[in-house]
This record gives sequence, C-alpha cells and structure tokens, in this order.
Amino acid sequence: MATIRDEETLREALGGRPTPLVAAKIDDRLNSLTRPFVERAPFVCIATARPDAGLDVSPRGDPAGFVRILDERTLLIPDRPGNKLADTLTNLLHDPRIALLFLIPGIGDTFRVNGTAAIVDDEQLLAGSTVNGSTPTLGILVTVEEAYTQCPKALIRSDLWNPEHHVDRSELPSSGQILRAVADPELDAADYDRARAQRYARREGLY
Repeated sequence: MATIRDEETLREALGGRPTPLVAAKIDDRLNSLTRPFVERAPFVCIATARPDAGLDVSPRGDPAGFVRILDERTLLIPDRPGNKLADTLTNLLHDPRIALLFLIPGIGDTFRVNGTAAIVDDEQLLAGSTVNGSTPTLGILVTVEEAYTQCPKALIRSDLWNPEHHVDRSELPSSGQILRAVADPELDAADYDRARAQRYARREGLY
C-alpha cells in the first residue's frame, strides 16, 4: 500500500497550499463576529492527548452558551457528572493541549479553537455555570491560541442536519449489548438499557 510520508508529496497530492486568504483566517482570539459560534453552540467536541501518546475526543453538551466566554482569549467549559472515567480531565493533568469543535444545529459552518487548558475548582468562577440549581465542581479553563471557522463542506456532504436521514436507535446495538460483549458476558443488557433510559427520562444524573 502506497503511503505519503512527507509534506512535499502531500502538497502535490492536494494540489498546493491554502490561499493566503484561507491561511489568514486563523486568529489568536475570539472577536465580535466569531463569539456567536461559541455563544449559540449547545455542543462541542473536545480533543486531548493521553500520557501514553494516544488521543481522545469527548463530546460535551448543554444549553446553548454553556461554554462561557470570559474574555476574548479565555473560555470556561463546565464539567458535568459522567461515568468518572474522566479521560479529558486526566489527560489535561499530563498535557495541557486542547482542541475544540463547536456545532450549532442547522448551521453548516463549525468553529474550531486550539489552545491550552487547566482544570479549575473555583466555586465563584463556576457559579456562573449553574444549571437546574446544580453548580459544577470542576471546569476546564481554556486559553485560546487559534480560533477560526470551518467551511460547511463536511456537513453538506454528510447532510447531518437533515431529519429525513435520522437513524432510529433500534437499528444499532444498544449500550447494554455492547457492554455485555466487551466487559461482562453475564450482564442483562435489556435490564441495563431499560434502567438507563428510565434514569435519563427522569433527567437523573445529568446535573
């Protein structure tokens, strides 16, 4: 199998380098035009690096604007209750690099932020991230180094926001079935899925 191992060959395959206009779109901070891509986003993917040289990408979601803009170069992401694997947080203890991809339902353009991050437990700072009376114990404080929009080609090609292409959950293996296959052959998958669905219906453990 032929592989590309140097940038010169890669650039030849790509047909060159980005235009000066495209290269110049990468800013080192938010501005009045890019702030809304954070303020209106209810969903963000967070990429971090593991200490074993691996990588992780983790989704975060909340009411739009949950990623708070503290200033043009500082963001705060609340850490909500999860399964306690805490991949993102433990990764940041070893490597502060972070990358964010913001999505807004119905909008083709996405927004990317690259920078560094620290874990904070400042009660006063996190009080502004309270939802349903629950204040997060921890947050991720992001220092912006690069910020820029991404063109909508990927979302156009995938037709991501088209409800006619939504997939019924029953067409895929359930979480219980996957857990039984990889972690515990004795697990009652149906019971696990039913109990989880009931908890989520009660919104238990979300905040």
